[in-house]
Amino acid sequence: MSSNRNIRSWFASGSPWVWLCAGAVAASLVAVFGLLALIAVRGLSFFWPSDLVEVEYRERDGQIVQLVGEIRDREEVPAERLRSAGVAVPEGAQEITRYLFKIGNRDVYGLDFRTLVAHDIVKQDRPANLVVMERREWGDLFGQVSALKEAGQVIAEGEAAWRELTARLTRAEQLYAEIRSIEKGEIGAINHGMERLRLRQRGLELEDALTEAAKAELAAERAELDQRYSGLQQRLGSLYRDIRRDSVVMEVAGGRRVEVDMSKVVRVFQPNAMSVWDKSQHYAAKLWEFVSDEPREANTEGGIFPAIFGTVMMVIIMSIFVTPFGVVAALYLREYAKQGPLTRLIRIAVNNLAGVPSIVYGVFGLGFFVYFLGGNLDQLFYPEALPSPTFGTPGILWSSLTLAILTLPVVIVATEEGLARVPRSVREGSLALGATKAETLWRVVLPMASPALMTGLILAVARAAGEVAPLMLVGVVKLAPSLPLDDNFPYLHLDRKFMHLGFHIFDVGFQSPNVEAARPLVYATALLLVVVIIALNLTAVAIRNRLREKYRTLES
Repeated sequence: MSSNRNIRSWFASGSPWVWLCAGAVAASLVAVFGLLALIAVRGLSFFWPSDLVEVEYRERDGQIVQLVGEIRDREEVPAERLRSAGVAVPEGAQEITRYLFKIGNRDVYGLDFRTLVAHDIVKQDRPANLVVMERREWGDLFGQVSALKEAGQVIAEGEAAWRELTARLTRAEQLYAEIRSIEKGEIGAINHGMERLRLRQRGLELEDALTEAAKAELAAERAELDQRYSGLQQRLGSLYRDIRRDSVVMEVAGGRRVEVDMSKVVRVFQPNAMSVWDKSQHYAAKLWEFVSDEPREANTEGGIFPAIFGTVMMVIIMSIFVTPFGVVAALYLREYAKQGPLTRLIRIAVNNLAGVPSIVYGVFGLGFFVYFLGGNLDQLFYPEALPSPTFGTPGILWSSLTLAILTLPVVIVATEEGLARVPRSVREGSLALGATKAETLWRVVLPMASPALMTGLILAVARAAGEVAPLMLVGVVKLAPSLPLDDNFPYLHLDRKFMHLGFHIFDVGFQSPNVEAARPLVYATALLLVVVIIALNLTAVAIRNRLREKYRTLES
């Protein structure tokens, strides 16, 4: 009897529910951190230089072929499944080891990966002179350096070619960086200037103000830009001749030789001959390339800096829009609106807006912001650019406004709760000292409610940074030709399309023609998106904590 009484009193005390909640929280944390650990391991391990393996493999017809590549994955497959697929397996075997083997050399073989069955591998070795060549096109090339050419003439072979290759590659990298700087920087500025001249001339024509003096002025400016462009073209021609002077001949598996222009080479290394320190340096360089470089090879190679930049910039612009609108709406509902059925209905509508599917906001943004608002802006302020749209097309401005509307209910609710927590005595004290209601709200109430406002902004940033569906309709693209921020007036180009980490994950994971090559990048990009969201949230949390400490004495 006493034991039953103790159990009943234990349940009545609420302790079981406390432990149940604690267990649920612990399980949730384990699941979250486990998922993050899985993403980190799968994503970050991709950048470590794996050893190259040279294998002799027996094909189904009995022919022995030579392959060189990386073992990317392995799995144990039931033998019965392989038998049903027509693969010969040893008698009595229950499970067969199968390897995912990256053979690279897509321009030679037409594919990047092959599946190898363990019992058909006749021989495998790891020669130290095997080379990985990362290229700007066609992916990685695996093989051995056979010769180095200058202006079509062989200048070194074998080991001498490998030693000379490093110096030649450094020279090619410097020339390539100079070419990119001219093409994207100086020539990009000239193209921007030519377009502005064209629009200015078209504007004068529409206003019937294209006088002879205006024509002469435009012609003089255009001639100056043409002269600069001609000089840069000559310089580019010289640089292209210099960078294409050298080429390297690689001998791939099977004895075939492939000649690669040095301008197409990103880096070369011998992973089997590298020490742990060398591999660590290579790993750090690859990580830095991933976060600082532009993508290439249909987003399956290179970096994702434009996506990082676009995500952060969109979130900042969205925060600039959503904060004042959310605060004003919350102030009106809490401080000015008459508390009645209409106000309660508005609050219900605001709360329900938080549950509307995000794609609905995308459709609204496309119809209202892009077609209606942007189209009218083009008619009013950019008639010279028509029929080509300026703001009447998806861009980062409309994406930010769409996400601002999507996250507005969160900011309104959080700010209103913060305003409700400000003691009434503080308001009355301010009014008693002669302040108006507006001054009281601006100088006393809002600062004390600012931590709650920052909480709403944190939630808004967390949701907006990970949204993808609405952005696909209002501004995000697979590959943006230029960033929304550059050196050309007006510097911040809100009409431009942009890249986004969330859409990048979708594109690489589901739209890539090379799924196996893209899979590690999906994990790496997902991890980076989480890191970006955490960094943005930590910044907002730090600001909120400072505000909370500043006004803690007033609250007490």
